[in-house]
Amino acid sequence: MSFRLTYATMYNPPEAMHERFDAAMARVEATLGGSHPLFVNGADCYTAEYADRRAPFDSDLRLGEFALASLVDADEAMAAAQAAFPAWRATPVAERARMVRRVGDLMEQRVYEIAAALTLEVGKNRMEALGETQETVDFFHHYANDFENHAGYTNPLPDDPIEGIASHNASVMRPYGVWVVIAPFNFPLALAGGPAAAALVTGNTVVLKGASDTPWAGRLLADCIRDAGLPPGVFNYLSGSGRDIGEALVQHPHTAGITFTGSVPVGRQLMQHMVSGAYPRPCIAEMGGKNPCIVTARADLERAAAGIVRSAYGMSGQKCSALSRVYVHESIADALIERLQAQIAAIRIGDPRRREHWLGPVVNAAAYANYQRYADDLRAAGARVISGGAQLGTASDGAPALARGYYVEPLLAEASLTHPLWRQEMFLPILMLHRCGDRDEAMRLANDTSMGLTAGFFGAADEVAWFHDHIEAGVTYANRQQGATTGAWPGYQPFGGWKGSGSTGKAIASFYYLAQYLREQSRTVVE
Repeated sequence: MSFRLTYATMYNPPEAMHERFDAAMARVEATLGGSHPLFVNGADCYTAEYADRRAPFDSDLRLGEFALASLVDADEAMAAAQAAFPAWRATPVAERARMVRRVGDLMEQRVYEIAAALTLEVGKNRMEALGETQETVDFFHHYANDFENHAGYTNPLPDDPIEGIASHNASVMRPYGVWVVIAPFNFPLALAGGPAAAALVTGNTVVLKGASDTPWAGRLLADCIRDAGLPPGVFNYLSGSGRDIGEALVQHPHTAGITFTGSVPVGRQLMQHMVSGAYPRPCIAEMGGKNPCIVTARADLERAAAGIVRSAYGMSGQKCSALSRVYVHESIADALIERLQAQIAAIRIGDPRRREHWLGPVVNAAAYANYQRYADDLRAAGARVISGGAQLGTASDGAPALARGYYVEPLLAEASLTHPLWRQEMFLPILMLHRCGDRDEAMRLANDTSMGLTAGFFGAADEVAWFHDHIEAGVTYANRQQGATTGAWPGYQPFGGWKGSGSTGKAIASFYYLAQYLREQSRTVVE
């Protein structure tokens, strides 16, 4: 198929893609209700406790029961990874890359079935689910290729200039050991598989802990890694609470490094812990965003409205890159709002298995309740709620009943700049808008945040350089109707945050990412 699926191209896929997704969904639904163990030391790991999981869009739809790790299971996974490390580290670069690439190949063969499971588990629409699965495929391929292209990060250096002596020098990058990956619910495959692929190809072994709300994705990743033939113990998968199992992995003496995606408070705690022991250890933390978009008086408003709606409300705003704040020039604010209202009104909300539904539910009861609380807070503070603001719990216009799912309306509001929600990452389909007198005011407000993950801009071509020179964000998009602040893809847009959004200043799938999983050793050998 000539069509290449990315987040930028997902809006007009070929008909065959829908047909294959529907067929895969039918196959996956026929298997629902089963039991899903952990994966430790190359084998299924059955536990004493299991959690019953149901679809966030329909509480009557039982997905299955998923194993909950105990502290003993966590310790066994870490011991297995530690034992497997010496042999995996010694595996030649080409062989490690071949096996990691093979994981991506197997996942690509299963892309529709895995995407169907993501739709059922997370509640994202089919194109978001297919996009996440293909993105994870591309992570495995990209990192395998990148590591080989860098020759395993081994670089010969000039001999010492000593007459009569051959003194050979080299810089060699070496893996750390057992790498813990802690993944979030919103991209439970990509933000588990991406870091795992990077850690594995560089010679580390991995223990992955998936989010409590989305244990299925991690198990599907484990199946691909198992079937690709990676040795026992090289990759291990656990599911359980962050407070118990996550904490046990972080505190474990075998933990050599961590990749974490989640909230700022937890990320900062992990960073502090990893530098507070006998010696500092690496912590790659991506910790969310409060992402702005600036719309100047010279912007293409049709393009801006499309990009804003897609970024603010795609996947119910449950993306760290989701658009949260719009700063628009006062002269065109009403015209932009009119276009936003029209596009919001056209959004089809409902069962994400169905092709016509662009917006599914939020992930759980807590997010559902938070939405209503934030909407009430905005109204109580005198905000103008332009669109949305309600939980959806009844059927309308012949659509399937929404009462069994966590459905909410996309919300657009104008509020005073003193409102605390301008600074709080809500992780919900809530967008706040402010009218600005000039672009400098918009830029000042856009940068007035402790976070700096993504940022968008709509304006004239001769204003783009000004935007890039002044915005404080790690990922920037100018005049992008496919997504004002969202849509990074391996090999096209590196993804990483500035300020409080990231711990390293290095972006996912960038030129500099893999080196973070390695430490440099200088070698001098005298003949």
